[in-house]
Amino acid sequence: MAWSFGRTWWHLCLSLLLCVFICQAPGVNLLPGEKINYNLVHSWADKLGMELFHLGDFITRRKEVQESFKEAKVVIRNGPSIVDSMAKEIEMMMDLKVSAVRRIMDTAENTALSHQNDMADKMFSYYNAKEMLEPNDPIPPIPTPAPDMDKDIGEPLIYVQPKVLELTPRPEFHNTAVNFSVSSVHVPVNVFDRASDVIKAIQWSENLDQIFRDNYKNDPTLSWQFFGSSTGFMRQFPASKWKKDVPVDLYDCRLRSWYMEAATSPKDIVILMDGSGSMLGQRLDIAKHVVNTILDTLGTNDFVNIFTFDKDVKPVVECFEDTLIQANLGNIRELKEGIESFKPKCIANYTAALTRAFEILEETKSSSRGAQCNQAIMIIGDGAPENNRAVFELHNWRDPPYKPVRVFTYLIGKEVANWDDIRWMACENQGYYVHLSDTAEVREMVLNYIPVMARPLVLGRHDHPVIWTQVYADIEDTKLSDYLWDIKQCEEQKADVLEYWQVQDRMLHPKEMARRAYRRTKESWNQPIDSNVYQFMTTVSMPIYDRRENALINLTTDINPAAKINLQVTRIANILGVAGTDVPINEIKKLLSPFVLGVNGYAFIVTNNGYVLFHPDFRPIFQGYILKPAYNSVDMIEVELLDDDRLPRDFNPVLMTIRDSIINQSTGSKWMLVKNHFDEMKRVARIKRQYYWTAIKNTPFTLVISYPEQYGVSRMDIRAEQEIHRINIKGTNIRSFFDGKRWKIHPDWLFCKHSNRTFRTPETELMFFLERMSEPGWHWPASRSAMPPEHAAAMFSNNSSTGRYPSINDKESYYCDRQLMQALVFDARVTEWFSKNTSFNSKDDKGTSASSPIAVLMGLLPRNEFKQRFGVTVAFLATHSGLTRWHEFHSNMPEEPGVGETFSQHNKRAIDEIWYKRAVDQHFIREESFVYSVPFDAGESNSEILVTASHAIFHNEGGKSAPAAVVGFQFQHSALYKLFHNITGNACAVDDKDCYILDNNGFVIISSRQHETGRFFGEVNGAIMKRLVEEKVYKRVIVYDYQAVCFESKNDNNASNTLLSPLYHVMRLSKWLLHTALWYIVQLVHWTPGVSGYSEMYLDMNGTEPEPEHDDNSQVKNTAWLRYLTLHRTRLKPCDMQRELYTLYNEKDNVVYNMTAHACERPFVVLPIPFSNLILLVIDQLCPRDPNLVLSVNPQRINYPLAVNESLGCYKQAREFNRVRPQSCISRHANESGIKLCGRSCSIYANLTLILLCHILSRWL
Repeated sequence: MAWSFGRTWWHLCLSLLLCVFICQAPGVNLLPGEKINYNLVHSWADKLGMELFHLGDFITRRKEVQESFKEAKVVIRNGPSIVDSMAKEIEMMMDLKVSAVRRIMDTAENTALSHQNDMADKMFSYYNAKEMLEPNDPIPPIPTPAPDMDKDIGEPLIYVQPKVLELTPRPEFHNTAVNFSVSSVHVPVNVFDRASDVIKAIQWSENLDQIFRDNYKNDPTLSWQFFGSSTGFMRQFPASKWKKDVPVDLYDCRLRSWYMEAATSPKDIVILMDGSGSMLGQRLDIAKHVVNTILDTLGTNDFVNIFTFDKDVKPVVECFEDTLIQANLGNIRELKEGIESFKPKCIANYTAALTRAFEILEETKSSSRGAQCNQAIMIIGDGAPENNRAVFELHNWRDPPYKPVRVFTYLIGKEVANWDDIRWMACENQGYYVHLSDTAEVREMVLNYIPVMARPLVLGRHDHPVIWTQVYADIEDTKLSDYLWDIKQCEEQKADVLEYWQVQDRMLHPKEMARRAYRRTKESWNQPIDSNVYQFMTTVSMPIYDRRENALINLTTDINPAAKINLQVTRIANILGVAGTDVPINEIKKLLSPFVLGVNGYAFIVTNNGYVLFHPDFRPIFQGYILKPAYNSVDMIEVELLDDDRLPRDFNPVLMTIRDSIINQSTGSKWMLVKNHFDEMKRVARIKRQYYWTAIKNTPFTLVISYPEQYGVSRMDIRAEQEIHRINIKGTNIRSFFDGKRWKIHPDWLFCKHSNRTFRTPETELMFFLERMSEPGWHWPASRSAMPPEHAAAMFSNNSSTGRYPSINDKESYYCDRQLMQALVFDARVTEWFSKNTSFNSKDDKGTSASSPIAVLMGLLPRNEFKQRFGVTVAFLATHSGLTRWHEFHSNMPEEPGVGETFSQHNKRAIDEIWYKRAVDQHFIREESFVYSVPFDAGESNSEILVTASHAIFHNEGGKSAPAAVVGFQFQHSALYKLFHNITGNACAVDDKDCYILDNNGFVIISSRQHETGRFFGEVNGAIMKRLVEEKVYKRVIVYDYQAVCFESKNDNNASNTLLSPLYHVMRLSKWLLHTALWYIVQLVHWTPGVSGYSEMYLDMNGTEPEPEHDDNSQVKNTAWLRYLTLHRTRLKPCDMQRELYTLYNEKDNVVYNMTAHACERPFVVLPIPFSNLILLVIDQLCPRDPNLVLSVNPQRINYPLAVNESLGCYKQAREFNRVRPQSCISRHANESGIKLCGRSCSIYANLTLILLCHILSRWL
């Protein structure tokens, strides 16, 4: 009975409190049409801010959290020491990889020499990565009937049964199924694996498996190890199947940067393409394929230009003129597009072309531009009228026997007469000559120039340059980006046609067309920074030489296929291939200790060319899965944006000076005021940052670290008595600090890592090591990476120190970041209470105000009713050590899974979460405040909208402060709206008033129209947003995106394609027939009863079908849909864009907040909402405004002042940046003149099917 009476009394009190709460809300009696009352709006803002703050204060228990960190200390962050320590860690890791590659190289050279007399076994069975089977795979039947001869190669057809191998997925290899006992071999489609030289190299290279295994045993952190043969195949360890999720295998290791840069020193190349009238049809197609293949063999340390010559010599890209340009992806793409539009004209002037090429190379060398190493001229034509001896004597034979410029010649055509002169040019200038009559042989023949340019390296014997590549996407080919984009466009057209069948002409309504265009454009802005689609890496490689000095060679030079074989022993200097190993970028990032840099701190690496190896703003992907055309040539000054209001690409001299210091591998530091964009490039922060940099020795890389000035100079640290071993001595089990399931650690940080064991989750691995730390004899490893064996042997032979270095050979080898683990255990101990669903009646009730009705109500409501009334779903805590805790409000069950797990799946990165970063920045605007946010465009979805609120916890000691943690909570947007409505009453519900709550970047948090939630306010009401900018409520901040992708119309009317094949006209006819058939199909579907009924039903569900219009333009309208649905192909193009972003002025006493509304001259009142990052905006809707005025945060293309036919590549070339050349350059050797091999005619050894396939690929990819 007493219980019943108490419950009745409780409900009565609750009802009275709610009545008081609602009655206190001012404005409930506000009449429609009444002018905006400044004092009334002010009371709304104060009331809302106070109630939200008390709610957050109560839910997060922020003061208790702050009190928990009182035992910690605050120390100064030492930037120079941090960057130096990180650089040494990376240097040690990279030395380890170089050591492994050096052992592969040495073993390969010795093995090849010892097997030089072995006979090629064409029936040799090996693990072919594209054909090998797993135990449960069906065995393919033997081809029957087997022909006696393969007509294409003139030899018996060879069939070898695929080998079977058991494979196991491994997370360290991107979950690829592998086998660590053997290696597998990849053979490109254009290489015949049973050719004598290929199968012989496959045979002897199988002996590399032992060194692969030994390397992995010495260093289990090794990624893929491989040997790329000059014959075309690649042997990789561990063995794995080659992925088959692409339409065709384009991979050839000889075209990868790690192979090309190791096989030859940097080079300057001038390509001369014959523009005579005889270069038509198939000859022109072959010539273009040759040029494109040459371009594919170049890297960022090479320089190139292409000239076509008839009676005049012209560059294919006009703006490149007489300069050599860096062979990065963007410039190579410009050259390829330029060669596409080339049309042969009249007689070719070889003398003028050669003279121009030599002059360009001489000027480049004398002006210290370009590669300053190898130089070459590559001539593509169908025959020269003379050998131009006088030109070579004048420019290339001044200092015999040295010839500074090599000449490579490519004779095009099946039947040619003047072959001897063009061959003479190559042979007399230390080059190579090939004859090409089909596109299928182009790749193999073009690649012959690489062994020739490698001769000085091979003759040197003992010098094996170590090459580190620019970042790249594993085995992906950039040609696939264009292919994937074409597929994407085709899928969109298919979707358009299917939708047209349903909605008919409604689809052609201007608003609907605009909506669809915006949606698809918005997809192109999706540029994920962290993506699992590709594995980005750098590779270390070095060349492998043939140690033989002489060999039996066929010296036949006659182009007549019937010529006799002429075998002679001759002098050689051959490159066998390249050895290498991959270093995933994510593995390098783990060595950078983000914990040490703190929130909003980051590190990045810059190459000798100024390009970033990685950076937090490196965005190589768009549309979520397509590589950008020039993704790996992003300069550091294109991602570090100074806050100096300069025009695009007008870079600050201070930044240029810092860049020069970095690429020169100096050590230095500098403060800079920068603009940091985040959250899908829709928010921006203007902050002052400190930069420190130093070289990573023995590499072309420089490490840079950066952190904010306001809160980055100090950091949290633990005291000696709080260390793990002292806690263990006291008998406390440190695992108990991690009880339950309501916690996560940062998944990308390296807390502790076991070399020989894998764990299901980072949390499982952490618990394993916490158990180990509690055992006797635990010790902290001194370094993350083991030393290379030769370094370790040298050190321990000269040092008797007992200090233990982690041995990779140890069974229990592991690494733990001591500083990070100490901080994590401390944070876990002092916040252990947070995840437990204890009563909200805290020990210290100072966190809530008794004068607030909402505060009293919080104390009375049971937990489940509390969630229903205030919509709170989860409260969370994230610490600076990467620990995240949370508790849910779904029920009173202690461990029931629910919204907390959903929260933890998307919010487990602690200091890297956006709500964490924003809360820390907000601390310096108003210390006692929460940051509120909703997802962008949240109102367009039908799902429940959650509001995220976060607040930074700082620890202060001795006049220094540092961010310790961030607390926050998520609650339902509907509850926030109800709270706002209770405060404002009906005042914002009338037609003449509009009330908005906007965040500090101008996005709508609350609107009377829910679909506007999450939108940028400038798109909702551009006129008022413009006034807010003019009155300095918001500041416009322009952010440049130098990594953008644009889409330009693709012109398929290529003259060479027209001349290439009479099938072109058949294809045009087929295209017309397809369009006509499509028109009749749609008309037929329209009149089909079943489908027509479906369309009508669809229209009934979505609105009334408009009455048909009868006018003279009916025929035009009947075909409008066809023009709209016709696929207008575009091609990807690198471009620059800019976004106009907005941020609140931070002045606390901004005079604009004291201004009242004044009729339609100022039809609004704007006020800050206390204790938050929000403002309240009330607008008089009766005042006229321009509905066409829209402000947007969406990217807009930057239109530079370009001349006709110029592109962004031209604009950038005219403003090229400094670079540092690689240290290694081996371009000459005194004994090279003794090598007389300079090329011969080709014989195709390829299957007819492969020829046809390559021919198709050359035309369409």
